Amino acid sequence: MQHVRIKIYTTPTCPYCRKAKEYFRSLGLKFQEVDVSRDPREAELMFRKTGQLGVPVIEIGNNIVIGFDKAKIDRLLGIK
Repeated sequence: MQHVRIKIYTTPTCPYCRKAKEYFRSLGLKFQEVDVSRDPREAELMFRKTGQLGVPVIEIGNNIVIGFDKAKIDRLLGIK
């Protein structure tokens, strides 16, 4: 199933970030995690892409998911 790049913008204290990462791990999917609390350049990039300051922001390929929206994630991954 790993045919698409997944990037998660997170912070250490975000419970929905943890849920998203746990979900991807349960599916056996690899992802790149970016801690925006420690990387201001990535935080700025996330904001420019989405207009969002909150996390998680998840990139699946060229698509953006704001928050842990499991239904949208499943749709983008082709999971029914």
